[in-house]
Amino acid sequence: MTAELWRRSAVELAGMIRDKSVSSVDVVESHLRRIDEVNPSLNAVTVTLAESALEMAKKADNAATSGPLHGVPFTVKENIDCLGSATTQGVPMMVDAMPSRDAVIVQRMKNAGAIPLARTNLPEFGLRISTNNPLRGRTNNPWHSERVAGGSSGGEASAIASGMSPMGLGNDIGGSLRNPAYCCGIASLKPTTGRIPSDSSISPEGDGLASQLMAVQGPMARHVDDLKLAYEILSGRHYLDPISVDAPLYGKPIETKSVAVVTSVPGATMPAATVAGVNCAADILSASGWDVEEAEPPELALVTELWGQLLSKDVAVMLVQLDGQMSDDVANMLTDFVDIYQPNSAANKATMDILHSERARLRSLWSAFFLKYPTIIGPVWTHLPFPHDEDIQADTGARLTIDCLRFITPGNLLGIPAAVVPTGIADGLPTSVQIYADVWREDVCLDVAKIVEQQAGQICPIDPVR
Repeated sequence: MTAELWRRSAVELAGMIRDKSVSSVDVVESHLRRIDEVNPSLNAVTVTLAESALEMAKKADNAATSGPLHGVPFTVKENIDCLGSATTQGVPMMVDAMPSRDAVIVQRMKNAGAIPLARTNLPEFGLRISTNNPLRGRTNNPWHSERVAGGSSGGEASAIASGMSPMGLGNDIGGSLRNPAYCCGIASLKPTTGRIPSDSSISPEGDGLASQLMAVQGPMARHVDDLKLAYEILSGRHYLDPISVDAPLYGKPIETKSVAVVTSVPGATMPAATVAGVNCAADILSASGWDVEEAEPPELALVTELWGQLLSKDVAVMLVQLDGQMSDDVANMLTDFVDIYQPNSAANKATMDILHSERARLRSLWSAFFLKYPTIIGPVWTHLPFPHDEDIQADTGARLTIDCLRFITPGNLLGIPAAVVPTGIADGLPTSVQIYADVWREDVCLDVAKIVEQQAGQICPIDPVR
């Protein structure tokens, strides 16, 4: 039985450890063996914390249950502070950037009894939708070795999908929790901005305006129940993040069980498999008693435009600050991204001047839309997972990135929560659906994701396909 513990969910493992049917040491050792077995072909895990994880597991086995994840291992993306390992951001210059404390979300996982098992890969400074960097190398998709695992939390998604970890921590300013969940066939939760604290002890400790308004921390797992538990553990204000807030985890039951279904997105031609995945989720919800209706949320094209304008301001500053510290291909792609959203034109300057008032207007429009449709289901990407490094090809990489994210951007620009859950497999690749709800209604996203998961079934863990 212990040899297959890596197949279990975090909630299952916690229950097994609690009732003494397995030990925490058994669970940690099972995942370490799985890392040894499959990580050489995926390169998702960058550093194992085997010694400290086994020490913590032994203590857990000799102690009273300390929390809902007592003795359960988890993994941590390499741009989140975790004591005893470097926060490398995926770049050689930060290979020895050791944090002075755990990030709040890591500490909260520990307080719940969970055990840091390993660090996972990301692109340079988390600034791509695929995962490759000059420090750790390329992470492969376990479903197809020549396709991207997504980014920037691609190491997390690949590790969880292949059974190296039951759950992990990532972050998201342009889909970085959702992109790799889609590519690798797992689940993720992008929370409302401010729901889960974000912090670091490594300089520079302050974020740019785009990060303050749009970036979030969040959980990734194979099971929606694991996301729900992590959501409860990670949420709540902390003084280290002045944007974080205390807000109710669960709202009033929704009065109108109506779903807006999005199968077309302005500016994108979606693959048949993507549309089929959305329709699969729509059919499941319809059979579960929801009123399902095709409807386009307000001004999707403008949402993406404003997201790009806001993010490009931070990226432009980073390109100056980090000159020579990232690879040329990535720097060139980011320069193209900035040029797309900050051209020297009077029309663009006028839009930039009213960016924040337009953002506020759109937030109101979407909240009104959620009064009629408490949840929206649609694609994650408007493209299939693409071959490695297509996102940094000269002249086309930035445009590909933007096109992929045309239904990702509402979550970041508007600060609303989103969940991703698999719907099946098409042509050897996972299909998924993205679920949006109004601010502070992560519970709606999770409830809908659970309904889809129960009917669509599990597709992970998977042995890497070479």
